[in-house]
Amino acid sequence: MAKQEERIQKGVIYVSDGDPFFAHELTVNFTPTQFMLDFKCITPRSDPRSKEGASFFLKHNVIMIEPWHAKRVAEVLGAVVKKYEEEFGTIIKPKALDKAEKKQKSIMAAQNAVKQETPNYFG
Repeated sequence: MAKQEERIQKGVIYVSDGDPFFAHELTVNFTPTQFMLDFKCITPRSDPRSKEGASFFLKHNVIMIEPWHAKRVAEVLGAVVKKYEEEFGTIIKPKALDKAEKKQKSIMAAQNAVKQETPNYFG
């Protein structure tokens, strides 16, 4: 304990880094005073011994920042993406993702084509 107090007095700061985190999804919300960035990692889990089938593990980290800071983050990210593209070329959407989005749109269109009668509670 004395060594730790001695280090603190000398100006040593200990930082606890979070776990490395790969985000598959991001949700952004805001209030008048802050932006909330919710980074999510969704991992399917399956156990062949389980009778319940696959399950999902969701881990997320929420970062809250002020609106001015959110704007600066957007500017910095834009500058870094620009430098990345200058060095490695234009970032394009993966073909597999484009194909999956088209498939999802056709599924949604088919579901919307099936008209379901909405109950009318008025006379």
